Amino acid sequence: MRRSLPTLAVNGTLWLIAAFTLFPLVWMASVSLMTPGEASTYPPPLWPAHATLENYRELFFHGRMGRHFLNSLGIAIAATLLSLTFNVSAGYAFAKLKFPGRTRIQQVMVGALVIPAQVAMLPLFLMLKTMGLVNTPAGVLVPWLAGVFSIFLVRQHAATVPDEILEAARLDGAGEIRIFLQIVLPLLTPILVTLAVFTFLGAWNDFLWPLIVLNDGNLYTLPVALASLSREHVQDSEMMMAGSVVTVLPVLILFLVLQRFYLQGMTSGAVKG
Repeated sequence: MRRSLPTLAVNGTLWLIAAFTLFPLVWMASVSLMTPGEASTYPPPLWPAHATLENYRELFFHGRMGRHFLNSLGIAIAATLLSLTFNVSAGYAFAKLKFPGRTRIQQVMVGALVIPAQVAMLPLFLMLKTMGLVNTPAGVLVPWLAGVFSIFLVRQHAATVPDEILEAARLDGAGEIRIFLQIVLPLLTPILVTLAVFTFLGAWNDFLWPLIVLNDGNLYTLPVALASLSREHVQDSEMMMAGSVVTVLPVLILFLVLQRFYLQGMTSGAVKG
């Protein structure tokens, strides 16, 4: 009994924290099903009196939310694939390949970590303007091509791959590309999934950079489109909550599906085997 009391206390505390954390999400979904103006009453109701999908129909048929959803989906998928291609290759190279200036380059990259991303936005925007990539999906993708944090995340895990396996493959006549594709990548599966989730969530939720680069409403991503829509429907809380559900639900489902690989990737590099 003495042992069960601390356990009950810990579990009860965890349940309270979980309920406190989930309540805003549940109420957001509840408000999205309310009739217009229902959430503005006092006290605000927790559940809709008569649930309706009219807010979602209004979003997709008149708010063009379907187009913005596809814009976000395409950019997030492309950003994830490009990020995996460049960051994983660079991380493996820094971990296992020897080339002139490797240490110096790593030091410069570590120093770049202290520079806020917002500082680089203006010069990056000017570069894209010169290249004619402003107001294009390609311009939105450029910051996701490579990231210092992502490269070092992969490097730390690639460093745990035994050198003996790579040397044995080289003695058998395997080239570096084949070693990377057939030996290294399968061993890095957990961190690949982790990096993919990180990148997809970041690209999907990114607001500031698409807002700067895009000025065509047809190219807006979901966060930018939702902010633009809020200016037109500032009093329509129910529609705004429906837009928030559309924005949050896909990434929430993605995280729940891949959480096992995500957690494995975050912890596998903690202890070297």
